[in-house]
Amino acid sequence: MITPERIEQPTIAGERIALEGFLDYQRATLAMKCAGLDDKSLREASVPPSGLTLLGLVRHMADVERHWFRRILTGETSATPIFYSDEDLDGDFRTSEQDTAEEAFTAWQAEVAAAREAAGGHSLDDQSVGTRANGDRVDLRWILLHMIEEYARHNGHADLIRERIDGVTGD
Repeated sequence: MITPERIEQPTIAGERIALEGFLDYQRATLAMKCAGLDDKSLREASVPPSGLTLLGLVRHMADVERHWFRRILTGETSATPIFYSDEDLDGDFRTSEQDTAEEAFTAWQAEVAAAREAAGGHSLDDQSVGTRANGDRVDLRWILLHMIEEYARHNGHADLIRERIDGVTGD
């Protein structure tokens, strides 16, 4: 598993530096919420009837990174989902005894690296090759903002799950 390092963002920055910085901060927050836990704890569900787990969130975010940066931004059709399928759209959230933190974190970090590489080749105004489900194209700015929102929402879930597991709280 990775050792999280959250870097505070400058209070005065250009738009791209600010967007990418806030996204990296949110990524590091998810890693921080998982830090120090074993596979069993990472698979521990939040509160019945929810089956939401920290490991499921990491798997989900690996697929989200892959989807928006590789499939939508660059149009890479070979970047199929890692943990879910058309037959099981929530497969990324569901975990079993066979699912490990090593597998999930390796996939997530690989997708974060691929996302950074994909974004690095585009300006904020560049439009995506792929489209959203409704057929709309988006620009890189929209993807970065959406990813910040996606992480922030799920980091709120991660806060509650972690507190339930071992009482650890914090931003």
